[in-house]
Amino acid sequence: MPAEHRLEAKVAWSEFVATQDDWDAAAPDLLTGMLSQLVLIRTFEEYVLELAADGLIHGPAHSSIGQEGGAVGACFALTTQDTVNGSHRGHHQFLAKVLAHLHPTGIDPAKPFPEDVEAVLLRSLREICGLDRGFSHGRGGSMHLQWHEAGAIGTNAIVGGGVPLAAGSAWAHRRSGTDAVAFTFFGDGAINIGSTLETLNLAAAWSLPLCFFVENNQYAVSTHVSEVTAEPRLSGRGPGFGIRSWKVDGMDPLAVHLVTQQALGHMRRGDGPTLIEADVYRYFHQNGPFAGSAFRYRTKEEEAQWRARDPLDTVVRHLVRRRILTKKAVAETVARAKALMSGLGDVLLEARPGGKPGERRIVPSEWPDPAFVDEGVRGDLSELDGIEFTDTEDHTGELTDVKFIGAVAGVMGRRLETDPRVVVMGEDVHRLNGGTNGATRGLSEDFPDRVIGTPISENAFTGLGGGLALDGRYRPVVEFMYADFMWVAADQLFNQIGKARHMFGGEGKVPFVLRSKVATGTGYGSQHSMDPAGVFATAAGWRIVAPSTPFDYVGLMNTALACDDPVVVLEHVDLYNSTGPGLPDNYDHHLPVGKAAVRREGAALTVLTYLAMTPAVLDAVEQTGVDAEVVDLRWLDRASLDWDTISRSVMKTNHVLIAEQGALGTSYGGWLADEIQRRLFDWLDAPVERLTGGEASPSISKVLERAAFASTDEVVAKLREFAREQNHG
Repeated sequence: MPAEHRLEAKVAWSEFVATQDDWDAAAPDLLTGMLSQLVLIRTFEEYVLELAADGLIHGPAHSSIGQEGGAVGACFALTTQDTVNGSHRGHHQFLAKVLAHLHPTGIDPAKPFPEDVEAVLLRSLREICGLDRGFSHGRGGSMHLQWHEAGAIGTNAIVGGGVPLAAGSAWAHRRSGTDAVAFTFFGDGAINIGSTLETLNLAAAWSLPLCFFVENNQYAVSTHVSEVTAEPRLSGRGPGFGIRSWKVDGMDPLAVHLVTQQALGHMRRGDGPTLIEADVYRYFHQNGPFAGSAFRYRTKEEEAQWRARDPLDTVVRHLVRRRILTKKAVAETVARAKALMSGLGDVLLEARPGGKPGERRIVPSEWPDPAFVDEGVRGDLSELDGIEFTDTEDHTGELTDVKFIGAVAGVMGRRLETDPRVVVMGEDVHRLNGGTNGATRGLSEDFPDRVIGTPISENAFTGLGGGLALDGRYRPVVEFMYADFMWVAADQLFNQIGKARHMFGGEGKVPFVLRSKVATGTGYGSQHSMDPAGVFATAAGWRIVAPSTPFDYVGLMNTALACDDPVVVLEHVDLYNSTGPGLPDNYDHHLPVGKAAVRREGAALTVLTYLAMTPAVLDAVEQTGVDAEVVDLRWLDRASLDWDTISRSVMKTNHVLIAEQGALGTSYGGWLADEIQRRLFDWLDAPVERLTGGEASPSISKVLERAAFASTDEVVAKLREFAREQNHG
């Protein structure tokens, strides 16, 4: 007969309950401090709902009324150095952290609220209303609240989207040698999201000081937690990943505070991540000033039962019982908070001209200037001031043929050696003698703690890299084994990293480098062969470089690593084993942003190309004898394209061919052709021609794969077609 042995998790999972003795032992300043935060957050939220009901909030108003106990209990235990990010329902998370930063020992509820509290509430209200003097100049609104100075690193509108970013903050804390920790707040909906589960695993594997704080408010919009999981005790996820976990009543702020102290002790000792599930309840619907029962997915009886355990009332009851405050004193505190919010409203609002009595509008001078709309999509590159930029003509006599893959590993080794902020991570980068292609050869031996192999979890390690970049202390280099994996990590690349600078006001830095390999022609099929340039070119915030020679790779990678914008560095497997001009003993030179290279001068046709298509085009021009000018673009993003070089060439040849290898649907040349025809129409003697691969992604079959992408043969055919047309004309 088979034997069966019961298995136990490596870590504890427990329910934490505060007793009457705990309330009796709690310091009066702790209880009054939590009361002040609860009152301020509650009255702030009530005022936001009032503005929403009057149509003065543009967009959603995700109220946290009822849920404040979890955030206040947790954040009251944190220091300014500890970092917090949160969910789309994040007003309370943000304010709890900010208020604890301003007054770490608490705010006396018996006194007028301090001026810095009034100022931060006004600034928060401005942001939620979309006004210029908000934290992000109104761009973030209700769902994107950030104040780095206070350790509030950003709430997030994508469910679960902020969780990997918090892991980056936790990694930075640990690497910097501090005992600071990171908290990521999310809800019962996000616990089942892939990025959250990936990050639980990654944080545990790397023993990061990260607390996963689950606000289980029972409903994802209108769907009850019991409908979407067989285990509605969500803290049960933690032990499965080896994470110490607790379940606590989030309507009891003291219980949350005490369990947070336990979690902090665990993390500050270096024992790895923690998970706290706090059972809370939002009194209102997903968005706006109506109860959930108004939409019939909850009953009034259920709402009344939860309201009877209101966290604010709980704290008041114990304060009165212990004779620390009287009911009258509490009522006066609430009245002061309401008067404060009304006064802040008077700053922002005025009577609507010609409106009904009591009808209000935002004071016009509070709105941002419409001209600000695109400022801060990317930086102004002032961080590159002082760098000496050189090109091939500046190294005459020094250039010699070197191997492309040697330049890839060589420049990264040099930057790891000279810049302690650089961190490299990706799948297998620390194994196989430099990853699957040798791009990190020798680096893991020399820098074992900064060349880090990751789990197969692109969302998690990409987001962690994004969190590192936003933290500001490190410059992450993330490697994708294949470019197609960008779709796996698309939320982190495009919703988070690419948008972060602009979304949070345009002033932050995102020094993130993504190395993305194009493997067309290797037989890896439809899901491992794409050229992502066309997709990244449509995503505001990203810069794109495409080096075709070893010299260019070194110069472009150095500039990318010096840049405070996210940069994707495209690499092609066809180039790895090629040789080309380079500086074998110089890995410190930089190429300027926005400078293309004319690889061949000509007068009949301008061919714009990049990456591995560049040598294919040059070969085709040799074969056909067409007098083509070949421009290797180098920089592909909209802001960095070298229009001076393109314009000079087009004005000379009056004909343009954009040649690329990848599929038609994700083609880079589509937008570029449109822009050329807009800018240079008067200089064109014919429409812009384009050469791409087929409509479908490459297949596994060698014959079908070759038919799916463009290379030398297709360029030859296109050039001969051009020559026939010219001769016929």
